[in-house]
Amino acid sequence: MTTTPNAGVRSHAPQEEGTAREPMTHAQIMRALSGLLLGLFCAILSETVVTNALPRIISDVGGGQSAYTWVVTSSLLTVTASTPLWGKLADQFSKKILVQSALVIFVVGSLVAGFAQNPATLITARVIQGLGVGGLSALGQIVLAAMISPRERGRYSGYLGATFAVATVGGPLLGGVITDTSWLGWRWCLFVGVPFAVVALIVLQRTLNLPVTKRQVKVDWAGAFFVIAAVCLLLFWVTFAGAKYDWLSWLSWQTGALVGTALLLTLVFLFVETKAGEPIIPLRLFRNPTIALASAASLFVGIALFAGTVFFSQYFQLARGESPTMAGVMTIPFIAGLFVSSTVSGRLITRTGKWKAWLLTGGALLTAGLALLGTLRYDTPYLYIASCMALMGLGVGMTLQNLVLCTQNQVSPDDLGAASSTVTFFRSLGGAVGVSVLGSILTTRIGHHALTTITQLSPQDQATAAQASGSGQLPDLAILPAPVRTWLESAYGHGIGDIFLYVAPVALIAFLITLFIKEVPLSASSGLAQAMETDRTP
Repeated sequence: MTTTPNAGVRSHAPQEEGTAREPMTHAQIMRALSGLLLGLFCAILSETVVTNALPRIISDVGGGQSAYTWVVTSSLLTVTASTPLWGKLADQFSKKILVQSALVIFVVGSLVAGFAQNPATLITARVIQGLGVGGLSALGQIVLAAMISPRERGRYSGYLGATFAVATVGGPLLGGVITDTSWLGWRWCLFVGVPFAVVALIVLQRTLNLPVTKRQVKVDWAGAFFVIAAVCLLLFWVTFAGAKYDWLSWLSWQTGALVGTALLLTLVFLFVETKAGEPIIPLRLFRNPTIALASAASLFVGIALFAGTVFFSQYFQLARGESPTMAGVMTIPFIAGLFVSSTVSGRLITRTGKWKAWLLTGGALLTAGLALLGTLRYDTPYLYIASCMALMGLGVGMTLQNLVLCTQNQVSPDDLGAASSTVTFFRSLGGAVGVSVLGSILTTRIGHHALTTITQLSPQDQATAAQASGSGQLPDLAILPAPVRTWLESAYGHGIGDIFLYVAPVALIAFLITLFIKEVPLSASSGLAQAMETDRTP
């Protein structure tokens, strides 16, 4: 094993960055987590604060459904590609410096996004933001695992879940209010996370002091490049498939070129990982059935989670004609369910040491909520929608953290960062691919429902309807005649309902995969304690 210069200990031996390596009390853990939770809050806020503002943003910068999808997907793509890299760096460098670096990158991306004048600049800025968000998302779980044993981690994972819930419910509401306030406007939705990030930087400098692993490092840049290239090509294919060329017909040279090259790059990536000294995704981890199954389940959960939540704002604004603020208010049942289930399940897992029942229950509730949302129409009673969203939120809260927890419970301290980020990687990958595929499908479904019902309009209204739906931009419902507005709301409502219906079987697949994950008793030792014990072993 590699050793540090002039040292007689093994390379994984932690070198002190701050305090002595003694078990941390609850107060010490909460103090150390304060800046980290604030950083996570601003990262999640950056994703959710624009949710209800996106229809307005895309309309103002002159984009259409494709731009809408890519503003979301570009950030998810960078999160997906960068997560394993952040995880590998966390196994080798100061976690504090990495978290602070991610915050700085996030601030830069936010400022560029806030000043964007066209879809291309906005999408580029979201890529930069996603790089920072990927670091904050991955490092949050890694730092938590380093300080706290799996048995106790359920309790503190509940705090992460609560932070996620507050930022998720606060983001759309805050974004809606900002967008509807004339002297602010949607650009401040992109600036609002900056002060939180600056405060988080200061707090982290004072509160987060963890041992640093010092050893010779060779970052797997080749692996990072090939995985990013493969995912990018896949997303380009699913974004334009169906609109500019056929999905699967080999008569379409675009499909053959993009899919074939993506598969080739994936094979090259796998080959590179087998040869890399420090692979970005250690393939040996997948020999562990729990890690392999949890990663596969995370892929499908990511599709269900992101694809489901991303279209809520479009439904409430474009199918029901609500303002951005009201669209945020109407998603509260989803967040309430997520908040309750993540905090309650986390505490009960800490008390009992049992986690699989929560994982299975969460998968079942997520599947049920999505299936019921598949019946959505523009005039569906809100009480029914709220109940379905609550079911979905309960399922998400029980599922996300536990897939990471069961993985962290079965790896050595040296692999903690890589294993945690691998599960997060597959979840983000599922989200990125899911949003792209379903965004493309949504465009097709809306067009289908609009075309089949346009004959119900008068000839004059048909001309207005054709102009509104054929511009390539998201419609402004406020300026449309009442019959045309109802016609378009119906098309959006039915199309988005179709999306939820398509996602429900994906959630069911995730649930079936989790059935085969073996429940292993949670360890009572934190990542740092395990590293210390390994260091003392001859």
